[in-house]
Amino acid sequence: MTAPLRIVIAEDSAILRDGLASLLVERGHEVVAMVGDATRLSEVVAAHGPDVAVVDVRMPPSFTDEGLLAAIELRRKFPGTGVLVFSQWVETRYATELLAGGASGVGYLLKDRVADVRDFVDALHRVATGGTALDPEVVSQLMGAARQQDSLTRLTPREREVLELMAQGLSNAAIARALTVTERAVEKHIGNIFLKLQLPPSDMHHRRVLAVLRLKS
Repeated sequence: MTAPLRIVIAEDSAILRDGLASLLVERGHEVVAMVGDATRLSEVVAAHGPDVAVVDVRMPPSFTDEGLLAAIELRRKFPGTGVLVFSQWVETRYATELLAGGASGVGYLLKDRVADVRDFVDALHRVATGGTALDPEVVSQLMGAARQQDSLTRLTPREREVLELMAQGLSNAAIARALTVTERAVEKHIGNIFLKLQLPPSDMHHRRVLAVLRLKS
């Protein structure tokens, strides 16, 4: 029999927040605080000293990455508190930062892929006691993002300039004027960019758009 946990929940959906709390309380755990936005998360963790915090990613006001940023802040301020990100979304940029100091006491699970409450509670225990709980899909996307960033590092400074101008929507002629080079030189740089980013010719995808997405990811 595992020891009861003291838990904080940060979830903007009242139904999901209350439902999760009920499930955890039924299994003998104590939900010491619940918040509907990320701004109060650090405050309630400081006040209650929970074993673990369950944090959604997209929360008010912008519903983008507030929860994940709050989770990173918790790791910095309260290293003894486990953090389990529980979301529908994988935000690779900040998830990498969350794990930068090591995966001990960190979890990232996807709501749609948790089929058994026992599995979720087991993951919560692991995170609370310094272990790790990462959904394989999260790991896969993080590895894919890392490979994309590695490919960007292979670009020369000039190729990076060309790609950044492509991201602004400039044509080859406009890029040539901006860099004071010939269009032929621009075409050569773009060809090198496609090669280094491993974007072969395809009828299904526009390589120019895919290259820009790599830069923005």
